[in-house]
Amino acid sequence: MSHTQPDGYLTLPATGSGSAVLVLHAWWGLNDTIKALCTRLAEAGFMAFAPDLYHGKVTDTIAEAEALSGPIFDNLDRTRADLADTIAFLHDRAGQPDGGLAAIGFSLGAFFALDLSVTAPEHIRSVVAFYGTRPGDFSGSKAAYLGHFAETDEFEPQSEVDALEEALKQAGRPVTFYRYSGTGHWFFEPDRPQAYDHAAASLAWERTLAFLKRPAGA
Repeated sequence: MSHTQPDGYLTLPATGSGSAVLVLHAWWGLNDTIKALCTRLAEAGFMAFAPDLYHGKVTDTIAEAEALSGPIFDNLDRTRADLADTIAFLHDRAGQPDGGLAAIGFSLGAFFALDLSVTAPEHIRSVVAFYGTRPGDFSGSKAAYLGHFAETDEFEPQSEVDALEEALKQAGRPVTFYRYSGTGHWFFEPDRPQAYDHAAASLAWERTLAFLKRPAGA
């Protein structure tokens, strides 16, 4: 059974196929920064797909981002169903067995990358979370985790990061969290000039690629 491509942005490596990566955007929407990340992943040999959780809407203001993101969380079942369709498409497009997907999420997207590892554990083998957390039990997860967090983050308190790290360790999951000194929320995103930190973003990217290229179970 083939699955129709959901709203979103797909990039393929030069070979036409590669390990699949699900990219989940921040509360700004599917903007050029996320599309550029998909392109970078394709250049590194991955097939990347970023679903558009806002179905065409993009913003660069916090007030509008709050308004757009509210319904995403208010209708979690609907959002999870949309993401299940995305996962089915990715499996079909990549021709990979279940359990083969990596998920990268930014802030709002990090919540859903983490959430998928619990609500759809059979599909997610690894998660990269950029300055975003999700509370709860991860004992049902089958994934390995990499986290990139800011030193000072008004949107993601250190207590939440510590609680997530502890929950993942309690669940027996492989987990590595990095904290980047002198940074704040959105430090990876070049279109947020007040927050972007080139050195931290470059290091986080190198660490992300190394993590994604590790053999499953390594």
